[in-house]
Amino acid sequence: MTDGRLFFALWPDEEVQAELAALCQQLSPESGHPHHPQDLHMTLVFLGQVAQEQRVCIEKIADRIELSPFSVSVEQIELWRKPRLLCATASQMPDPLAKLVSSLQTGLAKCGFKPEARPYRPHVTLIRKVRKYNPFKLPQPIHWPVSRFVLATSGAGPGLPRYRVLKKWPADS
Repeated sequence: MTDGRLFFALWPDEEVQAELAALCQQLSPESGHPHHPQDLHMTLVFLGQVAQEQRVCIEKIADRIELSPFSVSVEQIELWRKPRLLCATASQMPDPLAKLVSSLQTGLAKCGFKPEARPYRPHVTLIRKVRKYNPFKLPQPIHWPVSRFVLATSGAGPGLPRYRVLKKWPADS
């Protein structure tokens, strides 16, 4: 097994990361644990614990993904009650994002992974273990230019940040 749990994600550039981190600092829920600014990301597909032979397979699938640059707008804050997450969400899913998630899920099935049963919702988890918070629209959306996707791992060590990018796949030019 590899260290940690693996997932594919969109990783923000420094500007978007700074905007998300500033947003996280502005929110003041009664409870919760904010993500480290370097951990902010948009998960595409969560894989969990992955055996080495599966990792080879998933990287081959990712190598075949065609990605054109696109952008996604994060424009609202929502509390997802059951997992107790305060998330920055996108109300619209760009077609290239839907295609990327679908291509990953379809390809990963060949590596033994079952696609997520719930429909994909683009979001960035900002704060965990939040008990209550009122959703709202951001005064200005955060425009996130996407020029790559990554394979990342969680739980890589006891310190912060908790997540580490293992491999990157750039968009086609």
